[in-house]
Amino acid sequence: MLAKFKKIYSLFQAVDIDKLEALSQKVDLAKVLNTVTNLDDKQLAQALKILQGPSKKKELPVINGDFYGMEEKLSAENNTLRLQVREFMEREIAPIVNSYWLRDEFPMAIIPKFAALNIAGYSYHGYGCAGGDSLMEGVIAAEIARVDASVATFFGVHSGLAMGAIYLCGSEEQKQAWLPKMQRFEVLGAFGLTEPEVGSAAAGGLTCTARKTADGWVLNGQKKWIGNSTFSDITIIWARDEHDGEVKGFIVRKENPGFAVEKIKGKMALRIVQNGLITLTDCLVPESDRLQGANSFKDTAKVLQMTRAGVAWMAVGCARGAYENALDYTRQRKQFGKPIASFQLIQNHLVEMLSNLTAMQTLVFRLSELQDAGKLSDEHASLAKVFCSLRTRDIVSKAREVMGGNGILLEYNVARFLADAEAIYSYEGTKEINSLIVGRAITGFSAFV
Repeated sequence: MLAKFKKIYSLFQAVDIDKLEALSQKVDLAKVLNTVTNLDDKQLAQALKILQGPSKKKELPVINGDFYGMEEKLSAENNTLRLQVREFMEREIAPIVNSYWLRDEFPMAIIPKFAALNIAGYSYHGYGCAGGDSLMEGVIAAEIARVDASVATFFGVHSGLAMGAIYLCGSEEQKQAWLPKMQRFEVLGAFGLTEPEVGSAAAGGLTCTARKTADGWVLNGQKKWIGNSTFSDITIIWARDEHDGEVKGFIVRKENPGFAVEKIKGKMALRIVQNGLITLTDCLVPESDRLQGANSFKDTAKVLQMTRAGVAWMAVGCARGAYENALDYTRQRKQFGKPIASFQLIQNHLVEMLSNLTAMQTLVFRLSELQDAGKLSDEHASLAKVFCSLRTRDIVSKAREVMGGNGILLEYNVARFLADAEAIYSYEGTKEINSLIVGRAITGFSAFV
C-alpha cells in the first residue's frame, strides 16, 4: 500500500503546480484522488506516463557499415579522398539514380563531374594518373557502389578494364596517346571480350577473328554485354589471330568503318549501364592500334586479374549500401507501436548482414594489400570474387526481407541493389569458373573441360 501511495505522490509531482491549480477550477481534486487511488499498478503507470509527457528522444547509434573500423587503416590523405568520393556520390548521384535506373538511361552530365574528382586510373603510375595504391582504388570502387552499382560499373569499365588494358598491354606510345585523355574522361573507353555464344570459355573459344593484311588488321565477329560501348570513343576488342590462333587486343575507334553497336534492352539489373552488342564487319584497324603487349590470352588475363579484385570491392560497396539503407529503414518503420528494429528477428537479420559484410571487408582489404605487395595471384582474386558476390546476394536479400513490401520499391533503394547484385554475381567470371580457378590452385588438379 505504501508503494502505491508513493506512485500516487509521484503522479501529482509530475504535474506543474500552476497546471494543478488550474485543474482544480475544472474538476473535483478529491474525487480525482479517490479515482487514482483505485487504479491498479498498470493503470497507474500509464497515467504517470501520460502526465509526464513524451520522454526524451532516444539517441541511436550512427549508421556505419564499417563495423570493424577498416577505414582507420587508411592514411589521413586517403580518408579525405574517400569522403570526397562519398560526398560526391550522395550529392550528385543519389538524387537522380532511381530515375535513370528506371528509364534505362545513363546520366551523361555526371562525366565531367567524375573527371573533377581525379580518380580515374588511380593506381597507375604516370600518364596523369595518381600513382596511388590498389587498396585506395578498391575503397573508391566500394564508395561508388555503396550508392549505385551501375555507376560503379561504368567507372570500372572505363578506368579498370579499358585503361588497364592499355596500361598493362599497350606500347609506351599507345600509353602516352590514350591514358592522359582517358584519365581526364576526354576519351571514354569500353572493353570487348564476351561474345554472344562465348562467355566463360573466352580463354579458348573466342570466335571473333583478326586477320593481318597489308593495311593493318581486319576484324570480324560480335561482342556482347559490352558496358559503355554505346557511347565510348574507343573499345578494346579481343580477337583470335587467324594466323597463329592467339588472342590479341586492338584499340577500335567508334568511327572505324565496319564497327557497329546496338544497345541491349530489357535488362533487370545494372540498368544505367549501357551494354551493347558490337558487330565487326571487315572492321579495319591499323597496326598502330594493336596492343603491342597483348599476344596471347595470358595477357588478357592480367587485366582480368586486376579488375576482378575491383569487382570484389564493388560487391562490398553494393552490400554495404543495402545494409545501411535497410538498417535506417528498420529504425524508422514502426509496427505494433514501436520500430521494427527493436524486434528480435529483425535484429538477427541485421546482424547476419553485418557479419557477412564485415567478413567481405576484411577479405578485400587483405586482397589489396597482396596486390600492392606484388603477390596477387589469379586464385586470390577469384576467391574474393566468389565469396563477396555470393555474400552480397545474401545481404541484399535480407535487406529486402526486413523492409517487407517496401523493399521492392525503388524509392527505398534496396530493390536496385537486390537486382544489381545478380549482375555482379555473374560478370568478371561466374561463381563456378572462379571456384574452379581456386580449386585448381589448392588441389593441383584442373577441373576445366
